[in-house]
Amino acid sequence: MKVGIVVPYSWSFWGGVQEHADHQARALRDLGVEVKILMGHDPPGRLTKLLHPKEGRHTRPPEYVIPVGRSVIVPANASLPNLILSPPAMLRMKRVFAEERFDVIHVHEPFAPILSAFALAIADCPLVATCHAAGEDLGWYPYGYRMWGLLMKRIDHRIAVSESARRGAEAYVGGPIEVIPNGIFLPNSFDPGGRNGNVVFIGRNERRKGLEVLLRAWPAVAVESEARLRVVGADPLSVRWLARRQGLSLERVDLLGGLSEDGLTAELSSASLLAAPALGGESFGMVLTRAFATATPAVASAIEGYAAVADESSAVLVPPGDPDALGKALGELLEDEPRRAALGAGARKVAEQYSWDRIARRLVEIYEQLSVGATDERAAA
Repeated sequence: MKVGIVVPYSWSFWGGVQEHADHQARALRDLGVEVKILMGHDPPGRLTKLLHPKEGRHTRPPEYVIPVGRSVIVPANASLPNLILSPPAMLRMKRVFAEERFDVIHVHEPFAPILSAFALAIADCPLVATCHAAGEDLGWYPYGYRMWGLLMKRIDHRIAVSESARRGAEAYVGGPIEVIPNGIFLPNSFDPGGRNGNVVFIGRNERRKGLEVLLRAWPAVAVESEARLRVVGADPLSVRWLARRQGLSLERVDLLGGLSEDGLTAELSSASLLAAPALGGESFGMVLTRAFATATPAVASAIEGYAAVADESSAVLVPPGDPDALGKALGELLEDEPRRAALGAGARKVAEQYSWDRIARRLVEIYEQLSVGATDERAAA
């Protein structure tokens, strides 16, 4: 079986959907499925620096990724995703479809311009779509629905990564929609104890990720402990500007920028806690399950996307946007090692529910059912 995965974003600027699709491809390949990802790529150079002020990862994509064009920044859902909008990218994708002759096309974020919608329009094989967005602001859903909503009828199987994402998508994508969560790869070994006392934050420097809330909470934590805050994924220069504008201290704060997957696993495996202070708009607690896989518990905002993943066995949930509550919970857990380690063990048990091996097998079942149906239709014709 040959599956094409379409992602409307750029490989060079990492985000939850890109990571989901990359892990999806790797898990499917482990099951013997031939997979290619079609997405953007912004190689290093003057033009990329001009179009993208934030730091990216400009290493060559793996061989199963087919770059189709450069990206531009388009504000959506309180975020700044890097979308591929150029007509040459569409022509490139059309040629790839013709050359690869996929058995199934799996489109992520079907309303995102422009690769996702174009894939729905031109694919001549069964179509699967996964919806990721959630919250009150669904970005381009309303606009995309007006422009290419009729294409949603071409989707053969609809997926959402969470119940909140399903609710948000149903009015636009139609139904039924199956909830299949974001998956994670589980390290073979883990130890919830023996940690270094540090706290990790993972995310871009965007308001909805709550980094400013965490930086306001951090001085109280730093006074009461020897912990360091390790900020992963946010552009260091933008964080320094944020701190300067808001008068925030970066004492005992390490700005790590983007890390490789192995580097992030190592960081989480040694950390005592994950801080996830998002204000909303998170359809699924992907950063939580990423930490939970390494037996690292979390202090997280009590938003729907996080509360659907975390419980009292794996995390402490606090009101979103409340730096005092966030700092208090972080400090208490750092001081109470037995409780913190117990939450770490519970976090790993939660993570095992989201193993990519289990999720990929369900995807293969869907693809096989659609492929058999398409073959039967062609035979009858």
